[in-house]
Amino acid sequence: MMTNFRGYDIAPDMVRLSRANMYLHGFPNPVIHEYDTLTSEERWDERCDVILANPPFMTPKGGIRPHNRFSIKAKRSEVLFVDYIAEHLNPSGRAGVIVPEGIIFQSQNAYKALRKMLVENYLWAVVSLPAGVFNPYSGVKTSILFFDRTLAKRTNEGLFVKVENDGFDLGAQRRPIKGSDLPEALRIIDSHKNGNQAEESRMAHVVSRKRILDSPDVGLSGDRYRPITARGNGKWPMVKLEDEQLFRIESGGTPSSSNPAYWDGDIRWATLADLPQSNLITELSDTQRKITAKGLKESSAVLLSPGSVLVSSRATIGRVAITKASTATNQGFKNIVIKDVSKTNPRYIAYAVTQLVPRMELMASGGTFKEISKTNFSALEIPLPPLAEQERIVAEIEGYQKVINGARAVLDSYRPHIPIHPDWPVVPLGEVIQGKPKNGYSGSPVDHPTDLKVLSLSATTSGKLDLSKVKFLDEKIPLDSPCRCQRGDIYLQRGNTKELVGTAAIFDVDDEDYIYPDLMIRVRANEAKIRSHYLLTVLQSAPVREYVTRSAVGAAGSMPKINQTIVESIPVPLPPLATQQAIVAEIEAEQALVAANRELIERFEKKIQATIARVWGEETSQGEAQ
Repeated sequence: MMTNFRGYDIAPDMVRLSRANMYLHGFPNPVIHEYDTLTSEERWDERCDVILANPPFMTPKGGIRPHNRFSIKAKRSEVLFVDYIAEHLNPSGRAGVIVPEGIIFQSQNAYKALRKMLVENYLWAVVSLPAGVFNPYSGVKTSILFFDRTLAKRTNEGLFVKVENDGFDLGAQRRPIKGSDLPEALRIIDSHKNGNQAEESRMAHVVSRKRILDSPDVGLSGDRYRPITARGNGKWPMVKLEDEQLFRIESGGTPSSSNPAYWDGDIRWATLADLPQSNLITELSDTQRKITAKGLKESSAVLLSPGSVLVSSRATIGRVAITKASTATNQGFKNIVIKDVSKTNPRYIAYAVTQLVPRMELMASGGTFKEISKTNFSALEIPLPPLAEQERIVAEIEGYQKVINGARAVLDSYRPHIPIHPDWPVVPLGEVIQGKPKNGYSGSPVDHPTDLKVLSLSATTSGKLDLSKVKFLDEKIPLDSPCRCQRGDIYLQRGNTKELVGTAAIFDVDDEDYIYPDLMIRVRANEAKIRSHYLLTVLQSAPVREYVTRSAVGAAGSMPKINQTIVESIPVPLPPLATQQAIVAEIEAEQALVAANRELIERFEKKIQATIARVWGEETSQGEAQ
């Protein structure tokens, strides 16, 4: 083997370094050629039995001008390198190539032609890696393509393996963690290579070569081919969203941000920010931004009629809205324009589409932001009962939604109120706490479990921390560290939106294994002067929230943030301790009644889901629906 390794590099310095490195590892005569594989034909006829590569994928401005012997016509380096590797294998040759996510899903002709060639002649396995495996050098999402011309001819299937844990966290330090998927991935790959049928699992599944080639873009994202149980109970016909008699599918677009003539017009232009996550579907009557008729005409945005169904299709997939007025969207949506209102109720279509979200997420592909293509979205199917039945279903759902909206109004409007007596002294917070307010630990938490848990910024209007949402710390923190949480400690968010900055919550458990992060400020009540729960109530009250918001905006402009000085200056009404206890008891009784609205919301959201599920033939038990 020592005499049969060879390599190429375009950079003279890298050639010299590679030769020296190989010599130091026992190669007596390292063969590394200074050679441009993409533009030179001098060594084109050389072939290899095995090629291992993590080639560079940066394309210079203007693209690459390759010679004309490549079978795929392209100017992108990633396309050309993968083509080069495939074409330079011997008839029984094998290769393992790390590629950026663009090779997997990009829709341009060169990428599709390359994938088609690979699937037909070379490719037998695709291993998806998590974004960040090459940190700190690159956070790009990558996959490994395995080529074997003999194996590709022998089998009619491609293997897809998804690695979510490679044995290291995905931060800049890449610290070792437990639970690596790599040993199991290797076992699956070896088993499939030896002719054994791969079992369907969380990590792996096989897909027929014909199915891949029949897909519109010959995509190599394994999730899009993962089997999904057929839905629909046969009671109502299934129709595709591409049914031209019923619907028209439109994408969106964004006018150039550098042209002021395109903006601040009177045409509504929706983005994901206009679709709150709180409702099952949103009635969209207005948008945060508007474009001009010129901006609409000179971009790919399309004006949608009232009653169109908007579906977010990029990054956050599956938020749904109905337009109450003519609206355009950006390219993060796939939009359903209703063509035949005699057969379809827009609100029914919107509710039915919400059931497609899991499938849309599986079909989505991409690197930084996953997206479902217009072709794949259009091919989705929904059950379509008669119009009268659609209207009955909508009426039932919206009856439940009214109850949910009422309960949400209670949650949104409730704020604890302290009836302040004029005789009570009002003192700065700094006079009634132990020591100074403290910022938290500034280290980098990890996702894998350790002995030390890090609080998340999950303070709510109820003042409770969600201890199910934590990260972890690999480092050792002394028990007497000020970053350790103690029962009765109150934490305020240092920075966020106007609504959330200064939000307070109490740590109300006996557990020494929690610390709080740097984005929180801790205050610890001096129990001889003020009770912790009374202090929490004060910090949640409207006057204090207004004071904190005003102070934060003044200190940090458009990025609200509070500091220790602001916290110390918060005005605190200070009645006797017995009065504090009575106030806390009254407010806790109120909060118990308010909390019942959360349960009411959960119950009626389940009723909505059960109603929609019945249309698809998925019966929900009465207990679940209730």
